[in-house]
Amino acid sequence: MRAKQRRGPKTTALPFQTLAELPTGQRCIIDRLELPEDVARRLMELGFLPGNEVIPGKRAPGGGPRVFRVDGSEVALRDDTAAKLYIRRDPESDFVVLP
Repeated sequence: MRAKQRRGPKTTALPFQTLAELPTGQRCIIDRLELPEDVARRLMELGFLPGNEVIPGKRAPGGGPRVFRVDGSEVALRDDTAAKLYIRRDPESDFVVLP
């Protein structure tokens, strides 16, 4: 008779998250942008380049755009845009307190 092996619950941890999913103040690194070329180009001009650090800030009242600190500037993005910017998180990165 064969003994049953016990296995823990399966976790479906995704290797990438999007910018829209991060809590306020959690540092991250841009991995890739999955947007139309013209929108991606404009965001890259604003500093959203793969490899750059981004810090999510506060959200506008009523669920409006969210502010992100990138390359020394603060840029507001809608959730649908932020959801198409994939990021890597450094497990040792600290939360940042934004004013």
